[in-house]
Amino acid sequence: MALLTEHEQRKVAEAIARVERDTDAELVTVLAARADDYAYIPLLWASLLALVVPGILHYLTGWLTMHSLLLVQWISFVLLCLVFRLPRVTTHLVPRHVRHWRASNLARRQFLEQNLHHTVGGTGMLIFVCEAERYVEILVDEGISRRLDDRSWDAIVAAFTEQVRQGQTLQGFVTCIEACGELLKVHVPVTQVRNELPNRLVVLG
Repeated sequence: MALLTEHEQRKVAEAIARVERDTDAELVTVLAARADDYAYIPLLWASLLALVVPGILHYLTGWLTMHSLLLVQWISFVLLCLVFRLPRVTTHLVPRHVRHWRASNLARRQFLEQNLHHTVGGTGMLIFVCEAERYVEILVDEGISRRLDDRSWDAIVAAFTEQVRQGQTLQGFVTCIEACGELLKVHVPVTQVRNELPNRLVVLG
């Protein structure tokens, strides 16, 4: 998977600028390659398989001596660790609820780190994407949540998530920003011209 190029990132920034002309909301977009390296997951699976599979073969067939069994277990453990450390493989080894939990935690940290909780009127809005986890979340501060409940974003998030799965991350961002803008200009219309936070896409490698 490849994160967006500089040209593509500018397209996201331009979409944000267009939306912010019609609303008091301050939009920030964050794109993360992955929420965690899940270093413990490959070790866990490699240990389990290296311990159990050769042991079962030895029990069923009796082909391995105790010395050979230990040797096969060590070799299996090393090889499986190397294979399971490949990002594409690791992602499939991690339970979905764990991946989404990690991504959700990262989204909340980014909301604070990008100062979205310090905007005038509490109108900060984060559009967050984790590519490896195929995870999308929209977080808003109280100035927006008082006027639009969380269910308002469900359809937008679902559509964006599908686009991320299909590798259409750029189009997903632009479509999501525009769809959010349609809601925001009705419920959080512009009252003053301001731009408190940068419009650029924040990329976490």
